[in-house]
Amino acid sequence: MADKDIALMGHLMRRAGFGAPYKELQSRAAKGYEATVDELLDPESQPDIDWDIATRSYPEWVGYGVVETGQAIWAYRMISTARPLQEKIALLWHGILCTGDAKCEHTGQLGIQLEMFRQKGMGSFRDLLLSLAKDPAMVFYLDNCMSHKGAINENWGRELLELFSVGVGMDGHANYTEQDVQAAARAFTGWTITNAIPGNPYGRYDSQFAYNPFDHDDGPKTFLGETGNLNGEDIIDITCKQAATARFVSRHLYNFFVADEPLVPAWQHTPPQEPEAIRMLEEEYFRSNYNIRSMLRVLFNSDFFKAARFTKVKSPAEVVISTLRLVGEHKTPKPGLWDITNAIRYMGQDLFDPPTVEGWHTGREWIDSGTLVERINFVSEYLGDQKYPGFRDMIDQLGSAGSTVTAEGALDGCLEMLGAYQLHQETRVQLIDHLEQAGDLLPGTPEFSKVVGQTLQMIAATMEYQFA
Repeated sequence: MADKDIALMGHLMRRAGFGAPYKELQSRAAKGYEATVDELLDPESQPDIDWDIATRSYPEWVGYGVVETGQAIWAYRMISTARPLQEKIALLWHGILCTGDAKCEHTGQLGIQLEMFRQKGMGSFRDLLLSLAKDPAMVFYLDNCMSHKGAINENWGRELLELFSVGVGMDGHANYTEQDVQAAARAFTGWTITNAIPGNPYGRYDSQFAYNPFDHDDGPKTFLGETGNLNGEDIIDITCKQAATARFVSRHLYNFFVADEPLVPAWQHTPPQEPEAIRMLEEEYFRSNYNIRSMLRVLFNSDFFKAARFTKVKSPAEVVISTLRLVGEHKTPKPGLWDITNAIRYMGQDLFDPPTVEGWHTGREWIDSGTLVERINFVSEYLGDQKYPGFRDMIDQLGSAGSTVTAEGALDGCLEMLGAYQLHQETRVQLIDHLEQAGDLLPGTPEFSKVVGQTLQMIAATMEYQFA
């Protein structure tokens, strides 16, 4: 298989999943790029994780319990899933449509929300917002259960507009007014939740969405230029047909899957870096009746996506999960998952608990002197250890020709094994100079395995490896 096919497939799997071992890249490249995109966009065609086996190994996963349990469950799903885009979509919406454990009745409600993201996250954006508006974790997190006829709480109505749909502004203009926020809050009065029953002594009963018609403000409202006896569904319908919402969703998909954009608060006065790419996604948003899967199909098959290699700083979850998928660790339930999720936390991404409803600041803000050390140490620990099956597979693949390997050949081979990474020329020269001290390498020898491990670790320590 041509190297360019492996490189393109490596790019797709880093963005639409969490990377892939070299053998998987070969298999997917043989299947074809568009066929792989279609498979990723149809996660139900692939088997889900065996939840029964997982909970036999981790009985405490039933009911979630503490936040660390929820984090471990999700880490295991991301590592072991045959549906990588489904988990990536859940990660996308978890960072945009934010709910945090710090203000949640219990962690299990977030687990329910994540499952909603898996099931709804590639469908209609209108259906996703409606499900979010009825999601007990979100209703509690943004206080809509405390919003009443004649005494509204504006939190949900404000964040629906500011952070979940139209955004503050576009092309230098504001997208909504304070009156729109108040109208939205009035329209969602009566959308509340039932009380959760504590876990003891009979077992937890999760909160459920409930509509109380006696607490709903059924007076006339004007929202984004439309007037009527509007309810919550009307607000979502009006919101979804706004040009600003198409722009908002398109820029988020571009930022998450293509290239790092400025942070959301700057979008009112900062145009997209690729206006034509955003225009294509906006058009598909309306053509497909707000369908995220259709927008992703356009995105993944576009020239702008294929050309955008190594233009995104990896999130902590991507760093950790891609490493473990690469070396084949934690593919089945085993001890150590809490250490894995702590590693993601130490790198700056506390899953299940975004810092605010705004989510995490992404791009280069993922990196500082402390988190960079955490990233390098974590990846190096796994990429240099021969006990992991993925590492042994890379050794076998690199030594399959049987002949001696030069320093340049070892470096190029390791870059290929990691998904066809590229290095700046200065970095490349420095690594080759270091590898030449070992001379030519003979596959099958302990020295060969040692040098390959060291090479992988050195690549992991480069600036270039922090990008996907």
